[in-house]
Amino acid sequence: MALDKMKDLSLQDLLRSELGEVQGIPLTKPMCSTWDQVWKFKAKPDDLLIATYAKAGTTWTQEIVDMIQQDADVEKCRRNTSYRRHPFLEWTLPGPPEIRYSGLELAEAMPSPRTIKTHLPVQLVPPSFWEQNCKIIYVARNAKDNLVSFYHFHRMNKGLPEPGTWEEFMDKFMTGKVLWGSWYDHVKGWWKAKDKHRILYLFYEDMKENPVREIQKILKFLEKDMNQDILNKIVHHTSFEIMKDNPMANYTKEFQDIMDHAVSPFMRKGIVGDWKNHFTVAQNQKFDEDYKKKMADTSLVFRTEL
Repeated sequence: MALDKMKDLSLQDLLRSELGEVQGIPLTKPMCSTWDQVWKFKAKPDDLLIATYAKAGTTWTQEIVDMIQQDADVEKCRRNTSYRRHPFLEWTLPGPPEIRYSGLELAEAMPSPRTIKTHLPVQLVPPSFWEQNCKIIYVARNAKDNLVSFYHFHRMNKGLPEPGTWEEFMDKFMTGKVLWGSWYDHVKGWWKAKDKHRILYLFYEDMKENPVREIQKILKFLEKDMNQDILNKIVHHTSFEIMKDNPMANYTKEFQDIMDHAVSPFMRKGIVGDWKNHFTVAQNQKFDEDYKKKMADTSLVFRTEL
């Protein structure tokens, strides 16, 4: 009994992380406590970084990249969960061994070439990635769908702060008081950086509309060549329907105590335009007015429907 109680206690300790701040960006308290080590991370020239705002198509992009790197060998891509194949650089989860996770330790122990994942805004990316001139793939998703997906992710993931009501979460999103900070600053910051660094900037909506075209961009960026058959195989195996049933990509294999897929599956809908099922007319008007102000200083254009 005592052991069970201890396990419950240790789970309670880590659940529903509180937010701290690093350079004004909200991060979970455990991430803040290991920030110095993350900032000093030593990137290598052949590292590939997949960067996104949370819930913008990260796992999808990871799967596409892995399929390319493994020459579309499905078995090799199922060698481990996406969480382990591609270390989540800044993410740290304290606790007992069965749930403990340190993306930093995983990355440091991994042989080259490494593919690493991050949700950090561009200014918080460890300097060694720029010094080593690493290739980076950034994926951006329209704000409304990104907000909806992030809200449902908070609902099902007890490792994240309590989202509150839909209305409350929308306000937090609009003011940048959410994990990893302002969506607006995130997409704009990376958009600016793409002119100075080796960054392939992709859009979730384009990937949904024409996966072949977008995967070809990734192939070119990674200096890889593939015939049409292999390309079609990658499109098939990285489709939402196939990935939703893939335990190595859908987060059902790990973190059963933390992620409750009965509340909302990790891979929920994967569509463009689901925001219409959530926004009231008044919320949409308020959001659009605020959006116009915040995006007035950028050439970035998003599509909210296909």
